[in-house]
Amino acid sequence: MSAETAGQTTAGPAPAGFRTFLALWASQSVSVFGTALTFFALTIWITQVRFPSPEQQPQLAASLAALGVAFALPAVFLAPFAGAWTDRYDRKRIMILTDIANAGVTLTILFLLVEGFLDVWNLIPLIALTSFIAVFHQLAFDASYVMIVPKEQLPRANGMMQTMWALSTILSPAGAAAIIALSGTAMVFVVDAVTFVGAAVVLLFLRIPSPKRADLARGAAGRAKSLLSDVKEGALYILDRRPLLWLLATFIVANFAVAPLGVIQPMLVKYGLAADWTTRGFSYEGALALLATSAGIGGVAGGFVVSAWGGLKRKRVYGVVVPLILAGVTQIVYGLSGVIFLTAGMALVMSAMVPVMNAHSQTIWQLQTPPELQGRVFSVRRLIAQCTWPLGTAVAGWAAGVVDPGVFMAILGGVLAVFCALQLANPYLLRIEDRDWLEDLARARGTVREARAGAAAGRDAGSDG
Repeated sequence: MSAETAGQTTAGPAPAGFRTFLALWASQSVSVFGTALTFFALTIWITQVRFPSPEQQPQLAASLAALGVAFALPAVFLAPFAGAWTDRYDRKRIMILTDIANAGVTLTILFLLVEGFLDVWNLIPLIALTSFIAVFHQLAFDASYVMIVPKEQLPRANGMMQTMWALSTILSPAGAAAIIALSGTAMVFVVDAVTFVGAAVVLLFLRIPSPKRADLARGAAGRAKSLLSDVKEGALYILDRRPLLWLLATFIVANFAVAPLGVIQPMLVKYGLAADWTTRGFSYEGALALLATSAGIGGVAGGFVVSAWGGLKRKRVYGVVVPLILAGVTQIVYGLSGVIFLTAGMALVMSAMVPVMNAHSQTIWQLQTPPELQGRVFSVRRLIAQCTWPLGTAVAGWAAGVVDPGVFMAILGGVLAVFCALQLANPYLLRIEDRDWLEDLARARGTVREARAGAAAGRDAGSDG
């Protein structure tokens, strides 16, 4: 069913257009940087303070995995309901409230740290709460800038968004280390809370329209459309367009292959690369920061390239699949390298592929999905694409405690490269940007579904008779 037949209306980009996006992007970039400071500081605390000795490798792996899963589960499995919610209510207000809520969670972690009560067991629910809040914020944000950015500027805006995430990775290790050295770990959380409040204040002065949905009015039976029906609508939009499912399949594999990095990288530095970085005069914090900073530089470089270039204007699917193949091959070298500088170089290349791939994928979805459906569709898209993220993190928590972490990452990189290479011969995926063909597929599946529903209703009527 099209958006028009569903009784929904679509708003075009706001008059301020790209200028409004720039203000939104800048304020949220500062907030993302603050959050990156917090997560880097927590990683250092867990690896160096809570589980410092080599004999604690299994406990360290399990704790990192538990925190990773605690963040991943709400982000993935609550996404469809968060997306349906953002399609119903004012997206600007959602972003303001979630920024303030995240500031509150950050201050709670600060209190536990200062009072000496912080431990993995109470950090896990706080990380899960952070993820719960963040999923509402991110989906409201993702569905908002298509409302203010002209279509021809979307690839550039998506590239800037990817650059924002990568730049935070560059700045956060050095920033967190400097803040900890000058003012202590507690100050990191103060800075993070301030950035959340600042982002909320900037939003107060921006005009960010939300689509108007006539289909939410009460029907003849007096019942309003349910949140679950919104989730179903988002799911059917994707299921009726098989090429979109194939695009998501590449991300299912990619997320399973890359998710373990959050668990593996601190352990790879602590154990697998220790012989090399100690001879070069690095500390653990310095070696970990080198990998994180290298990854950030790669992400910024990739984001800058796609922002300046604007991405592919046609056959954008190649802008997704080819970078994923390169990322997989690079991950093999990353895992097998025993040299800190080679590993850092591979981290740079891997991260450079991410903004290129994400910008092209996001543009495909934005152009193929009506704005008033994007919250619902994007959230279901997120559930499908990231369903392997918690699984990959949990598996890494087991594997990193019993096998070589680098070999484990290399195997996953090989799986990713081979799977994505095979997609270059997938005729469904390669036609994903043919909008008319996609809609023909959707109409055909809708007709089949209605016929099956009619046949089922007829059987029920016969049995009642």
